[in-house]
Amino acid sequence: MDERENAADKDENTPLLDKEGQTASKVSNSRLFLAVFSVVLGNFSFGYSLVYTSPVQLQLQSTEDPRLHMDTSQYAWFGSIYPLGAAAGGLGTMLLNDMIGRKLSIMVSGVPSAVGYMLMGGATDRWMLQVGRFLTGIAGGMTAASIPVYISEISHPAIRGAMGSCPQITAVCGALALYALGLVLPWRWLAVVGGVPAVLMVGLVALMPCSPRRLLSLGREQQAEAALRWLRGKRYDVATELRAIEHSINTQGRVTWTELATPVYYRPIAISVVMRFLQQLTGITPTLVYLEYIISRSNIPLDSKFAPVIVGAVRLLSVAMAASLMDRAGRKVLLYTSSMLMLLSSLTLTMFYHITPCLTPPSPHNLTHQAFHSLGTSPEPSLVPFLVTMVFIFGYAMGWGPITWLLMAEVLPLVARGVASGLCVAVSWLTAFAVTHAFMVLAEYSLYMPYLCFTVVCVFCLLFTALCVPETRGRSLEEIENFFRTGRTFTITR
Repeated sequence: MDERENAADKDENTPLLDKEGQTASKVSNSRLFLAVFSVVLGNFSFGYSLVYTSPVQLQLQSTEDPRLHMDTSQYAWFGSIYPLGAAAGGLGTMLLNDMIGRKLSIMVSGVPSAVGYMLMGGATDRWMLQVGRFLTGIAGGMTAASIPVYISEISHPAIRGAMGSCPQITAVCGALALYALGLVLPWRWLAVVGGVPAVLMVGLVALMPCSPRRLLSLGREQQAEAALRWLRGKRYDVATELRAIEHSINTQGRVTWTELATPVYYRPIAISVVMRFLQQLTGITPTLVYLEYIISRSNIPLDSKFAPVIVGAVRLLSVAMAASLMDRAGRKVLLYTSSMLMLLSSLTLTMFYHITPCLTPPSPHNLTHQAFHSLGTSPEPSLVPFLVTMVFIFGYAMGWGPITWLLMAEVLPLVARGVASGLCVAVSWLTAFAVTHAFMVLAEYSLYMPYLCFTVVCVFCLLFTALCVPETRGRSLEEIENFFRTGRTFTITR
């Protein structure tokens, strides 16, 4: 048994330097990877549920059951009620993160997820579909507010960038799984399958340790040491890291409203909130939620059912690239690249839809791509909107997708991290609700106006990255907090 443990400790080893002294210790990442895998199953479920509306839209709009049939207005609510639920979940997690901790908050998110999928899978009326989607949205908001924080607190600086991108990677995997299963499964079975990852997540997370930072903030030193030793391995000297965490906690008391007006608090919170706000204004959520609908209106010489699978695969590739570059190129370089790709693709789509008439929306009696009639003259089939949409999603997934999650977890001060992360998620999803609902209404007339708005937002993304976002690559959470505390340096002086 000891031989196997020693062999496991020799795997996945990353040398870490003791910044205070001359010694070095080795950290084993194996158990850290297991802990991250366990929690990001919640993000898999989140990605799956977010795009659930894409492959089922034509099925629900064409069903002959009057109790389940949805017109355009009703489906706009079905698509946009998810972000509304996610906002509610984010607000609730503001309290849960600090009341019961990150780990238990993640586990609690499995309850509305499982119940929501049960309601949708067994739906006999529209209200069951709407309530079920709202509940899965609550679960998505809870995971978005708690999982990145948990991962950032259990990871060490050498691989925190890669670990911080895992929520986005698994969310993309969940979306791709939904697109692929949508080719062969009807909408009811898609809902049934969606409940499996949530249940599996709860079982695995129950076996994982709590965040060492959370335990130390509660005064549970022995439990914190045991948790950190479990995460880092037997050959790692946990004393130095524990002292750094304790120093960070001791320099922060209970925050007051007056203290929130100081830069150490309002700057990181403002950066996190604005990034989540801009992230949703880029139009990524309606693009993913209504992807099959957008493709069907763009006269693309490709079956609208297969196109989302291709887009999902490209999105997964781009997120994987971002994860590999996160700790090499840095956060800001990827944000610049992401903003430029989204800006150019949004501008191209704006020009394309301005000069090219859109096809009429799908109707219950006219569902095939070939049977659509255009508004006015019939445009020639073109792959341009499909290819440019892939570039847009590729650009988002390279930077503004994973990095906004990671930076939120990195820059928020520990004393306000639980509440502030919930606030960020609530702002993000309230924005997503408004954008997603408005998109469907505007798209009934033309796709030109939505993408014009998205183009303008991408310009602001570039400017905000240049002027406000700090580079956190290779910095510990304590160093990042010190940067906002001093306003000029990451170096901690004691």
